Amino acid sequence: MAHPKTERTLVIVKPDGIQRALIGEIMKRYERMGLKLVALKMLVPTEELIEKHYLLDPNWKKTVGEKAIASYVSKGETPPSSDPFEVAEAVVKNLKTYMTSGPVIAMVWEGAHAVESVRKVTGGTEPRSAGIGTIRGDFVLDSYQVADTDRRAIRNLIHASGTVPEALMEIPLWFAPGEIISYRVPHEATLYDVDMKGILG
Repeated sequence: MAHPKTERTLVIVKPDGIQRALIGEIMKRYERMGLKLVALKMLVPTEELIEKHYLLDPNWKKTVGEKAIASYVSKGETPPSSDPFEVAEAVVKNLKTYMTSGPVIAMVWEGAHAVESVRKVTGGTEPRSAGIGTIRGDFVLDSYQVADTDRRAIRNLIHASGTVPEALMEIPLWFAPGEIISYRVPHEATLYDVDMKGILG
């Protein structure tokens, strides 16, 4: 069984994150936690890549559609359809438009509880309700209400894998094995060495 310190997660700085010049700020937040960047690339994704990315999980459409419908109902609004798959199709269409509108930066971060840690620092999917101190809570004003009114995807700067199994599916879609680098950085000794030997020389 792999050591928890080798857990990896996929992070994508979306087109709005790049346009807002927040690349360094976003990366700094993950680095400061002690996570290690092991892969990095800039690209303009194709619609095919984005569709594959969001549909890696066969249950994604159903889950997203049901969440969207529940969100409309909770706000006292009528959903565009009662069929979760139909609602999800519109979500996928909007995501393809959003994610292919400009360059993105794809990254793989490694460290103990990488998936959970990145999600915590990134903040909730909707920036409006994301906590203060999180990246989305600190740097974005967007909301589901605004996005729904404009019939577009919510602009929230970052994609971050939601679970470890999700990360294991997403990383190979964006990176070939040879593009992910194994190496050590000095702070790993402080984070992971059992006895923290060598501090006093």
